[in-house]
Amino acid sequence: MEHVKTFHSISYETAQGTIIIEGPLSATELSQYYFHEQLTAFRPAAKQFEALLEIAEFPEGRIIVARTTDTIVGYVTYLHPDPLERWSTFNMEDLIELGAIEMIPSYRGERVASNLLKVSMMDEYMENYIIISTEYYWHWDLEGTKLSIWNYRKIMEKMMAAGGLLPAPTDDPEIISHPANCLMVRIGENVHEESIQQFDKLRFLARNKYRDMREGL
Repeated sequence: MEHVKTFHSISYETAQGTIIIEGPLSATELSQYYFHEQLTAFRPAAKQFEALLEIAEFPEGRIIVARTTDTIVGYVTYLHPDPLERWSTFNMEDLIELGAIEMIPSYRGERVASNLLKVSMMDEYMENYIIISTEYYWHWDLEGTKLSIWNYRKIMEKMMAAGGLLPAPTDDPEIISHPANCLMVRIGENVHEESIQQFDKLRFLARNKYRDMREGL
């Protein structure tokens, strides 16, 4: 599968000034900017920027950023699921994961996250993918936002809906370990029916495994 990437960009005014949402960007393009030191949700900022540069070099990897003139203040990543995760079980070329989305606190309430997703989906090639996002409440900034788990979940769902991702059932043990966790999914218009059926089997991997055991397969 050829992973075609087409650049898109928007800009708009915020209380902090003009912000630009653009991508996908290559590692070379990313390296032109300063990565804000408050982007530390997953690891120290310098290490996270290194991870983004690596993802940008993957054939399927996509990095969309929110930036000022010279500083990245938010981003979203897309790539194939980690080989150690269940979502890579069938090595589906047309399955990619929204791996991370983050912005610095001062830009909250400025539609940065939803616009990152909207710009992501401006690329028509995204219609060739099944896109997933695994949401776990222990990754949410409940302390920083002062929101309850359920209010955060509502905001997260609204944000993901801006990119067309909606909640989908699964028997993944980590996701069903807490009712606030969820699997978010967007199935592109050009995804083949065979891939959709394979993805449905992937969502209920345990159920299918037990059924095969009962049937002696």
